[in-house]
Amino acid sequence: MAKSSLSFVCQNCGAAYNRWQGKCDACGEWNTLAEEDTTGATSMPASIRSKRKSRVFALESLTGKSVDAPRLPTGMAELDRVTGGGFVRGSVLLVGGDPGIGKSTLLTQATSVLARNGHRAVYISGEEAIAQVRLRAERLGLANAPVQLAAETSVEDIIATLSEGTVPRLVVIDSIQTMWTDTVESAPGTVTQVRASAQALIRFAKRSGAAVILVGHVTKDGQIAGPRVVEHMVDAVLSFEGEGSQQFRILRSVKNRFGPTDEIGVFEMTGLGLREVTNPSELFLSERDLGSPGTAVFAGIEGTRPVLVELQALVAPTSLGTPRRAVVGWDSSRLSMVLAVLEAHCGVKLSGYDVYFNVAGGLRIQEPAADLAAAAALVSSLANAPLPTDAVYFGEISLSGAVRPVAQTSARLKEAAKLGFGRAVLPESARGDVAGDAGLSLNTVGGLSSLVADIAARGTPRKGPRQGADEGEDGSEDTAHGKNAAPPRFRRQQR
Repeated sequence: MAKSSLSFVCQNCGAAYNRWQGKCDACGEWNTLAEEDTTGATSMPASIRSKRKSRVFALESLTGKSVDAPRLPTGMAELDRVTGGGFVRGSVLLVGGDPGIGKSTLLTQATSVLARNGHRAVYISGEEAIAQVRLRAERLGLANAPVQLAAETSVEDIIATLSEGTVPRLVVIDSIQTMWTDTVESAPGTVTQVRASAQALIRFAKRSGAAVILVGHVTKDGQIAGPRVVEHMVDAVLSFEGEGSQQFRILRSVKNRFGPTDEIGVFEMTGLGLREVTNPSELFLSERDLGSPGTAVFAGIEGTRPVLVELQALVAPTSLGTPRRAVVGWDSSRLSMVLAVLEAHCGVKLSGYDVYFNVAGGLRIQEPAADLAAAAALVSSLANAPLPTDAVYFGEISLSGAVRPVAQTSARLKEAAKLGFGRAVLPESARGDVAGDAGLSLNTVGGLSSLVADIAARGTPRKGPRQGADEGEDGSEDTAHGKNAAPPRFRRQQR
């Protein structure tokens, strides 16, 4: 019998230590170390391991016929888009999201659609009783769907039950943190139990051909809780995002071995469950505040889908020693870089102003193509100059102030033309890629300073806390004009 080995494992990141300590050195979290048996009951004695004979297996070449993996469409277009066309037989998916975001609602709807189409779908809940799952199904109008339910947490009992009769086409485990296996001696939810339970369910999926969906909890920073190795073990990782105050929900593909990554599906939370949104651009722009300073429409790409979304910026004078920077839906480091470029190369002085930035609709933008739209919204708010309501912006800003081209320019412009936009502000070097596109007036910019001067020349800047430093001694503003003439707040200091 192998000797039991005890160690202290971080329940947040999985790092192991020989002794207990208050703070995990790997992830920086406090009070997350728990004592676990890292050897477990599955350790094979050395005498048995030495008697095992090796097996010679055949090696294949790279050439040969490639067959597409058989898929099972769910009937929900947005879910099929994210998964790459449906669930692959024998695949395992990990779905994570904040509490109450709608993970159980989405999976209940998916299993109900498959069950109504004649497939065996099983929903196993480790957090709720069967009566609670039935109550949710009644609220969604899915009570008559032939979905098989169970409230169980033992992995061995679950696998034994699923192996009886016809192999299910889809199995939902809600959630993996509540599962436990008697092969290891640890409490449910610990790193060792989550890893062992996930491995057992993955082996069942590969052996039987059933598609298994594992629901995972998330930490306070949005990462899936538990050992990171589980994300490497599964075939796909889906993240269900959204704000509790917004009705929009975004299902994002973080990893997918059978389809594209960074693909998104858009849903709207209603009283009857999640409703698919086939045209997210029209939805995100449905409540635009036309003619207001500080708003710009960004033409972005999410996976293979072009999405138009409104970026909102508010620049207000501050009375604090350190101005505040508040960002929702965008990378705060990216905003800091854009502000630095505006001040260093365009003469836009924002050191005495609070900056608030928001992506309307609850969408989170990750691509750098939003730099140009964010800069336009910031300058528009500072100069009190509304941007054209029929214009879209996209382009990456470099640290030198140049505007660099981005990928899939034609797809962005086609989506903008389809929604009725008449002009586009894009990088100058991207003009050759869209020479054949008609229906949009293209305004190309090579540097950020030209765009800033154009916006500021049309505005009426509000008096800020440091505007007097750029005015004359008599209190009147300098009215010198030039090619890029702008209000004093936007002009570089030349002396």
